[in-house]
Amino acid sequence: MKKPASPDVGKSSNVVWHAGHVSRADRERLNGHRGVVLWFTGLSGSGKSTIANAVELRLHQQGCHTYVCDGDNIRHGLNGDLGFSPTDRVENIRRIAEVAKLFMDAGMIILTAFISPYRADRARARERVPPGDFIEVYCRCPLEVCEQRDVKGMYRRARAGEIKEFTGISAPYEEPEAAEVVLNTHQQSQEECVEAVVGYLRRAGVLAAKPA
Repeated sequence: MKKPASPDVGKSSNVVWHAGHVSRADRERLNGHRGVVLWFTGLSGSGKSTIANAVELRLHQQGCHTYVCDGDNIRHGLNGDLGFSPTDRVENIRRIAEVAKLFMDAGMIILTAFISPYRADRARARERVPPGDFIEVYCRCPLEVCEQRDVKGMYRRARAGEIKEFTGISAPYEEPEAAEVVLNTHQQSQEECVEAVVGYLRRAGVLAAKPA
């Protein structure tokens, strides 16, 4: 299947980025941790939202400043005008990547839970932030297990042809090739998945003591 091209997002020649008096480093010092983007990706039913919210709870309990951007929640507002065509999927991810960048600049740990099926879109999201600040978390789970978990019956409807462009059935999912964290959510418990993500943040220095 031919992947959609990136949308042509025009910019006015007189639009410039205005830096404020408070820098990202200032906010990180106040927060006591680095701002980063935790980008959860995987098939519907792979556990993205469940694990992202569990990670956020753990980090919140440790005093971190966090927020989860969930795919369904974003489509209620910011991306409520988008469908699920290849072109709309590209724009969906472009918008949330920009939102994630703003949260990160605020010194927060932003957790996004989106299928984000195309590698090129995830690569563009990664390119929006400095190296090391985009942490891809792949929730790997066999399709048949995802279907078994599907309490909404979305996979069943997709296989019946009632839902078009459904990832894993009638639309592709391109697995990450070099995700920072890979979770085998059909084998690991929720607690093990949370510890794997938080452990990576510790090793990467995200949760280090307040910068000097």
